[in-house]
Amino acid sequence: MDAAYNLARWLTRNDHDAEDVVQEAVLRAYRFFDGFQGTEPRQWLLKIVRNTFYTWYAKNRGQGATEHLDDEAMQVPGNEMALEEVLIRDRGKKALMSAIESLPIEFREVLLLREFEGYSYKEIADVIEAPIGTVMSRLSRARQSLKTRLSGQKLGDFI
Repeated sequence: MDAAYNLARWLTRNDHDAEDVVQEAVLRAYRFFDGFQGTEPRQWLLKIVRNTFYTWYAKNRGQGATEHLDDEAMQVPGNEMALEEVLIRDRGKKALMSAIESLPIEFREVLLLREFEGYSYKEIADVIEAPIGTVMSRLSRARQSLKTRLSGQKLGDFI
């Protein structure tokens, strides 16, 4: 469930919408569980979450109200470093999150599945129903885009 929520949250860029997408995906999974023929239920659920997101996105495309993520896991403990170090680290994480959020959906999903969930190229290809070459290409382009977006920012820019 954590992987399903993380995928939905990064795709929707909104906690509330992610909860709605995951809830709908779980209902779909439950309804169609008899049709499950694979050996990897986690990948199957993530595929349903992804498809549910695209259905949700098609319905809500014009509304465009999304929030930036405020992920508790990305928060920096304030009492373990000097204040300046905390500010640099926190702004660096915010810049990274912002750069990830600005990626096209196709890039965000493969980056999330590979870097945050640790999926292999083959597993990602199964989830997004695309050839492995497409996964590799999207992942490479996502990384290059992140590098480009973040390369102009120096440590001093975060203070």
